[in-house]
Amino acid sequence: MLFTPHKFGRLTLENRVVMAPMTRSRADQPGDVPNALMATYYAQRASAGLIVSEGTPISEVGRGYSMTPGIYSPAQVAGWKKVTDAVHRNNGKIFVQLWHVGRRSHSSISGFTPVSASSVKDPDKVYGPLPTGGFGMIETEKPRAMTLADIEDTIEDFVAAAENAMEAGFDGVELHAAHGYLIDQFMRLGSNTRTDVYGGSQEKRIRLLVEITEAVVSAIGADKVGIRVSPFVTEGYAEEDLEIPAVTLKALKALAPLDLAYVHFSENISRYTPMPEEYRKSVREIYRNPIMVAGKYTHETGRAMLESGLADLVAFGQPFITNPDFVTRIQQGHELTPVNYDAHATFYGGDGKGYIDYPAHATTGSALV
Repeated sequence: MLFTPHKFGRLTLENRVVMAPMTRSRADQPGDVPNALMATYYAQRASAGLIVSEGTPISEVGRGYSMTPGIYSPAQVAGWKKVTDAVHRNNGKIFVQLWHVGRRSHSSISGFTPVSASSVKDPDKVYGPLPTGGFGMIETEKPRAMTLADIEDTIEDFVAAAENAMEAGFDGVELHAAHGYLIDQFMRLGSNTRTDVYGGSQEKRIRLLVEITEAVVSAIGADKVGIRVSPFVTEGYAEEDLEIPAVTLKALKALAPLDLAYVHFSENISRYTPMPEEYRKSVREIYRNPIMVAGKYTHETGRAMLESGLADLVAFGQPFITNPDFVTRIQQGHELTPVNYDAHATFYGGDGKGYIDYPAHATTGSALV
C-alpha cells in the first residue's frame, strides 16, 4: 500500500511515502533566505508522495534555531518559490511546515525575548550562536507570558505565513503543534499556567490550536492544511504531561469537522512512550480524515500500519537524508545507504557536503537535478 496513490479533496499524491520535516539549517544569511542549494536538496527527493519542509518560522519572534529559512519576508517567499518550482518540475508535491517555537528560543537567535503560554522555563537547548563564535547548542531563555494581543498577532502571523506559502507555490501547509513548540506549550500543563480563556481546562488549552487552524483554513482552504502533534513524546519539558493524550483527542474531535488534509503524529523520538494501539483506534474513531504517522518506521512497519487501517500515510525522516531516491530503493528492494551518525555535524548547517552529495542507487540514475 505504500506505493498506491492517495487522494483527499484536491490533494492527490502518487504514493503514500512522505518525507518528514527535518531541520537542516542551510538558509542564506543574512535574512534566512531559501537558496539554490535547498532547491536541489528538495528536488532530489521529489519522488516522495509528499515532502513536508523543514520547520519554517512564521515571524522573527517565532524563530528558535539559527539559519532556518523563514516565510515572512518577500526575499524568503522568492527563495521558497525556487524550491517549489524545482520540486514541481520533478513531479513532486511539497507542504511547508509553519513553525513558532515559543519558549524554545534565545534572544541571540530571534532578537526578542522568547514568548510562551506562561513565563515558565524548563532546561532546554537549541541551535544558535555560541559566545565563542560559530554555532552550537545554547540554553534557552526564560519566556514572557503572551498577552491576548500577542496571541492575536500570532494567529495573524500564521495566516500571513500560509498566504505567503501559497504565493511561494507550496501545495499546502503543516501547522507545527508538536515537540514542545508554541502551540504544544499552550496544550500542556507544564508550560501553561494561565487562568484566562487560553488556560486551565483541557478545552481552553486547545483553543489556540483550534483558532489558528480555523483561521488558516479560512485563508487557504482545508485540504491545504495539515497539523502535526506528538502526544506520546516529551520534548522541551522536564516532566511528562499525563493529560496530553486526552487533550490531543479533544483537539482532534474539535478539528475533525474542518476536513483537513491530514493529522500527522510524530512518534518514537526524544523521550517517548510507544503509542498504544487502543489510542490509535480512538483516534481513527474520532478523526475519520487522513492520518499520517512518523517516527523510525521502516518499509515493513510502515506497510503494516497502512494495512491495519489506522494510518493513511507514512513519513520517513533520516533515511531521506542519505537516500534521495528512498522511494525507488524500497520499492525495488535496493539496499539503503545507512545514516552516517559520525557525520552528524553535516545534519545542521554547512554547505552541500552531507546535504546534496548522496548519490542515487546505480540502477535508478543520478538524483542530482
